[in-house]
Amino acid sequence: MKAAIALLWLGSTLAAQVKLPRADTVTLPNGLRLILLPRQEVPLVTVRLLARGGAEADPPDQAGLGDMVGELLQRGTAGLDAAAFAAKLDALGAALQIATDAQATAIQLEFLAKDAGPAMDLLHDAVAHPAFAEGEVKKALAEAAGAVKSGKDDAGEAIRSYAAAMMFGEGHPYGRAVDERSLGRVTREGIAAYHRRYYVGRNMIAVIAGSFDAAAMRSRVESTLGTLPAGEAHTWLASAAPPAHAKARLLLVDKPDATQTYFSIMMPGIERGNPARAGLWLVNTLFGDRFTSMLNDALRVSSGLTYGASSRMQLNRMPGSIAISSYTKNETTAQAIDLALTVLRRLREKGIDAAMLASARSYLKGTFPAQALETDAQLAAVFGDLELFGLNRGEIDDLYARLDAVTPERATALARQYFTEANLQFCLVGKAEEIRGAVAKYAQAMKVISISEPGYAVPAF
Repeated sequence: MKAAIALLWLGSTLAAQVKLPRADTVTLPNGLRLILLPRQEVPLVTVRLLARGGAEADPPDQAGLGDMVGELLQRGTAGLDAAAFAAKLDALGAALQIATDAQATAIQLEFLAKDAGPAMDLLHDAVAHPAFAEGEVKKALAEAAGAVKSGKDDAGEAIRSYAAAMMFGEGHPYGRAVDERSLGRVTREGIAAYHRRYYVGRNMIAVIAGSFDAAAMRSRVESTLGTLPAGEAHTWLASAAPPAHAKARLLLVDKPDATQTYFSIMMPGIERGNPARAGLWLVNTLFGDRFTSMLNDALRVSSGLTYGASSRMQLNRMPGSIAISSYTKNETTAQAIDLALTVLRRLREKGIDAAMLASARSYLKGTFPAQALETDAQLAAVFGDLELFGLNRGEIDDLYARLDAVTPERATALARQYFTEANLQFCLVGKAEEIRGAVAKYAQAMKVISISEPGYAVPAF
């Protein structure tokens, strides 16, 4: 027992002292922002390269353009075709991952420390000299369009695109779904132009974590990524909140073969830098972001209506949404939605007491280090995000102090401010014939569309 108490005390003490490691930060002559985190735990290196822009930089009618550029960076360079590039990557035992989100494309390369020279040369070749071969462009676009179409077979995947289009609308970058229509407008010329505009020094952040000598790595970066043209940084769009919907709306996407209904109940959220983010993290954890959350306990554990229920709070550069999500059998669709709304009402009416807040705080302090600060890849992601969003290291170093400062009264006020019952937006994917009548009660306006219709366009309400 004494040993267990000692371990608990040690864990809480260490948790209270979580700090980011020291990093060397410099801006290279071409404008690239370089962050070096030398660590000697294992002989590995992670390079995370961020190109600002992401979905925000896509032309309004070409959602997915930035994502296609990222995909094609790994499909051949001026001197290596796709097969030869993949062979070089395999020979190094390196892992390359490229993904585009709302505000950036992240290129991440992991390799053995002893291979830093050839690995950095290969990364530079991919970023600086992509071939964008016509055949690879056509293949990548066809694969992406095929994935969009096949994605509709999975209601849980499809609802994310429908829900975003419904919540934000096509006039907002977060509401433009990547589909076969938008991909059909992407050309090789547009891909090359996007690359010339955004893959430049002033628009890029490089975070390198792992086993290396800082001076030697900086010299290596200067001779590779440091030779990219300077160009100009992406000009961020004026921040735009989700459209203020004047009434509750319900979009029912008819999937005739569905035996389950997937639903998302959305409300306006916050942006990454919102001062309330720590308090809302606590509130959302209690409400729907852990297995023992209010939502999961009610819809899964106590009632057995679903295998899982959650709430997701987007934290992008511009304000996102807060969404309650779950799925259930067709015949229990209304029962599950009713219960989710009851839990939402309970959160607002009863608020959050000291015991609940302490539980959420302890949970976040216990899980955050392992989820964000242990590996080189995790640290590279954290430092990259801080730079991308214009935040300082206090975001992490002072995090636990900010969590401790949230009182039950403050948490309750945030819950009532942001977890609203007014003008909720309902998106459902399911068998309309069986559920249409039961779900009409949730909104003043309802539209029904077929999942077989091209793309993820949402009709006007």
